[in-house]
Amino acid sequence: MNFFRISLVSLICATALTSAAMADTYTIDPAHSSVGFSIKHLMVSDVTGTFTTFNGMITLDAKNPTANAVSATIQTKSINTGNEQRDTHLRSADFFDAETNPTITFKSTSVKGSGPIYTVTGDLTIKGVTKSITFPMTIAGPITSPMGGDQVIGLSGQTKINRQDYDVKWNKQMDQGGFVLGNDVIININLEAHAK
Repeated sequence: MNFFRISLVSLICATALTSAAMADTYTIDPAHSSVGFSIKHLMVSDVTGTFTTFNGMITLDAKNPTANAVSATIQTKSINTGNEQRDTHLRSADFFDAETNPTITFKSTSVKGSGPIYTVTGDLTIKGVTKSITFPMTIAGPITSPMGGDQVIGLSGQTKINRQDYDVKWNKQMDQGGFVLGNDVIININLEAHAK
C-alpha cells in the first residue's frame, strides 16, 4: 500500500514536471529583430521608422495554450526615422514626451490559436495611456540554431492603432485642407527569440 502511494505521488510529480517542461520561454534577440511603424505624411506618402532599443519575452506552451504570453518594453528615446531633427521632435512633449515617458510597453492578456497563426491581445501603454490592441501574429519554428544550439522562434505581425488614443496629438492643418500627419499608425514587428 505504501509502495502504491509512493508510486502515485511519483507519477503525479513526473506529470507536473513534464507539463511544466512544455512551457518554453524565449528572449527576444534585438540584433535580429525590428519594431517598426509607418504614418501618413501630407496625405500622400508614408513615413516609416523604428525603435532600436527594446527587449521582451515570449512563453509558448503546447499543452496549455492559456499559458502562452508575450511581453515587451521599448525605449521611447530610441525612435529613429532617419532624420535627427524629426526624431528630436518626436521625443518631445508634442509626441512621445520621452523624458517623462521613457518606455512603451506591451503585455498580452490572451494568446489564441494553435500555430502557426495566433491572435495576440494585450495592453499597449504609450504616454501613460493603456489600451487593448490585437495582433494577428505568425510564429515560425522552433528550430535549433547552428550557433550555440539554442531553440529559436520567429514572430511577425502587423496591427493599426490611432495615435490620438494615446495622447500623441500634435498636428498641423494644411492651407489646401487636410493635415500634415494622419492619425492611423501601422505597427510592424519582426522578432527572433531564443529559448534560455
